[in-house]
Amino acid sequence: MVPVVFRAGCPDCRGSFELTASALRLAIGATSKTTFYSFTCPDCGAAVRKPAGERIVELLTGGGVRTLRLHSAVQ
Repeated sequence: MVPVVFRAGCPDCRGSFELTASALRLAIGATSKTTFYSFTCPDCGAAVRKPAGERIVELLTGGGVRTLRLHSAVQ
C-alpha cells in the first residue's frame, strides 16, 4: 500500500514539501480557532501550526493523521 502524503509549506523558510501522515498532528477543538494541524519543518526545523477547517480535518483524518480532541473546561 502506498503511503498517503500531504503537501505543506513552512511560513518561516518558505520551504514546500510533502509529509507523511506520521509527520503531522491534528488537534480538534470546540471551535474553528482551536482546531489546527502541526508539524516540524523538515528544511529549517521550525514548529509550524496552521488552522484546519472542515475540509482539512476530513483530509487529514482520512489520510491517517493522528488526532487529538481538545476538551474545554466545564465551569
